[in-house]
Amino acid sequence: MKLTKNVISRTFETFSKESLLSGFLFFLVLSSWYILRPVRNEMAVQNASDLPLLLAAGALAMLLVNPIYSWVASRSNLKKIIISCYSFLILNLLAFLYSWRVLDMGDSILLGQIFYIWCNVYSFFVVSIFWVLIINIFRNSKSRSFYGVIAAGGSMGAFFGSEISKRFAYTFEEFGLEFFSFSAAILLFLAMLVAIFIINNLSSEKDTHQSDEIGGGSLDAIKNVIKTSEIRSIAIYTWIWTALMTVHWVTAITIIDDWSQDPQERIIFFSLIEQVVTPLTLITQLFLTNNIIKYWGIKNILISYGFLFLLAFISYGLMPSITVVAIATVALRLFEYGINKPTRETIYSFLNKNDRYKSSVFIDTFITRFGDLTGVSFIALGKMASVGFSVMPVLAIPFAAVLSYTGIRISKNSSLKDL
Repeated sequence: MKLTKNVISRTFETFSKESLLSGFLFFLVLSSWYILRPVRNEMAVQNASDLPLLLAAGALAMLLVNPIYSWVASRSNLKKIIISCYSFLILNLLAFLYSWRVLDMGDSILLGQIFYIWCNVYSFFVVSIFWVLIINIFRNSKSRSFYGVIAAGGSMGAFFGSEISKRFAYTFEEFGLEFFSFSAAILLFLAMLVAIFIINNLSSEKDTHQSDEIGGGSLDAIKNVIKTSEIRSIAIYTWIWTALMTVHWVTAITIIDDWSQDPQERIIFFSLIEQVVTPLTLITQLFLTNNIIKYWGIKNILISYGFLFLLAFISYGLMPSITVVAIATVALRLFEYGINKPTRETIYSFLNKNDRYKSSVFIDTFITRFGDLTGVSFIALGKMASVGFSVMPVLAIPFAAVLSYTGIRISKNSSLKDL
């Protein structure tokens, strides 16, 4: 009884002004992205045969962008980083809108491929920059418990964005990206304003003051991933789980393509998946995440990913169907956003200042894109060897074991013992 009361008390303590405002910021950020996500997925279906090249281009883009971001971060403070990065992404969205409306490039295959590559950059940078703000403002043991509520705001944003995307699905054939890109740009602009307000009013720690520059150089993130064992372990973990998620995703794309040839039907399916994942994730984030991290522990959470991939990949091998795609996607996404992602951000909050601003972004952008490239290359090798697409996930199971082992290594790091 006493344990139950403590859990309930701790849960409601996380509903503070700070956590709710930050949750609203995440709502706007993910609304912006999830309006675009179903369209990005549709572009993936339309360019399924070119996915390895597109993912390679995405990884290269991440590698080129990260030193630029680190250079900007070294000479900026938190507010300038938010304004610079989000303003640049908003201008990109308006450029796509201009290309579709004024330049009349709606039928251009190349523009669709560029949009797919750009979306993969956008999705990770827009979220990673958000978490840079959060892990630098909420760093003590009490404020880290806000991560679940903050993530819940993102889940509501994902649901809202998916709903807008679903309602705009009928416009895709005639207007292409116009409604999607304009809506996403407005929401990201509002997010930037809220982020500035948070920095001005909630920043209490010295390293978040507006006058403090981050310092360092443009290659700090890359150097630290190579030289620092703690950062390297987190990078390897992120690389492997992203590669495994890509194996799941490419397998799912193949099944979805066989299931329906109608773009509108596929966009609606993608949107419905988001709207199933979101309520389940929201409940987890609001009422369970903080307590799961505290009582289940970082070690058990990190190693659980491997077991989830084991179940998903066996299911694909035995029953490659649209139903399995839906169940596997929901389960993996629920665990990722409801439990594993907040856990990883908790780990990031213990890193030194330079790594919180740079290495975390490098890992969440380039390493994840490199993981995507690794996963799709694994599938491509299988095709070259004439291995059935449903067999490839089964062959990836040993890597799921490596993922769990890497999770154990991260949890043993001395700087995380007080978690």
